[in-house]
Amino acid sequence: MAPFLFAACLVSGNAEAQMQLSAPVMELEVGPTWQTRNDVRIPNDNPGTRFALDDISGTGPWLGARLNLLWDFRDRHGVRFLYAPLSYEETGIAERNVDFAGESFVDGQALQSRYQFDSWRLSYRYKLLENDSFGLWLGATLKIRDAEIALRQGNRFAKDDDLGFVPLAYLAVRYRLGERWYVNAEMDALAGGPGRAIDLGLRLDYQAGPRWTIGAGFRTLEGGADTDEVYNFAWFNSVVLATRISF
Repeated sequence: MAPFLFAACLVSGNAEAQMQLSAPVMELEVGPTWQTRNDVRIPNDNPGTRFALDDISGTGPWLGARLNLLWDFRDRHGVRFLYAPLSYEETGIAERNVDFAGESFVDGQALQSRYQFDSWRLSYRYKLLENDSFGLWLGATLKIRDAEIALRQGNRFAKDDDLGFVPLAYLAVRYRLGERWYVNAEMDALAGGPGRAIDLGLRLDYQAGPRWTIGAGFRTLEGGADTDEVYNFAWFNSVVLATRISF
């Protein structure tokens, strides 16, 4: 939906609309990420074993990062592009035999695990309200996920990967605490059907200059799917440092 709305607004624009263009904004977040939960069963029937991947890989932390690009091309209309990679590779020991993706792995021996959940998102956002102290945006996000879970033990190797599209609802809030201090919250979320997803970030930002801010905050990412082929629900939490630059 977002690309079509974006194209329609550009086509209908005129010279006056071009004067409403605001500067693009880039946000970069980095920080440690911990794994709270990662339950897996592939395939999601009798041949598959439900196991806790975090018992094998541990809880982290791992270094995480994400890039957020925002551009308001009309007074109330804007787009966002987000790239959020997430992956790790660890070695542990399974507490029991595991049947995963057509292969069997035994307990008591070293087991290598790999988890990947990279995401690209394109959002359309509409400004419902903005004044000197408060801003509110609503919209929709089209997410492309590139996911993979893999296990290796000696010569035994199995993996399950998935590349797919997910529609999400978008919400962003900005509240001004003082002359240079802001609270920023942003969320993509989906509930219902065979799965759910929530990506929620809360940050305290300080305006260090006319075009850039620095900040720190917390982000939680939780969700998964329960289908005939796959059962996987994971939960990650991150402490982030951020910078925001207006071009």
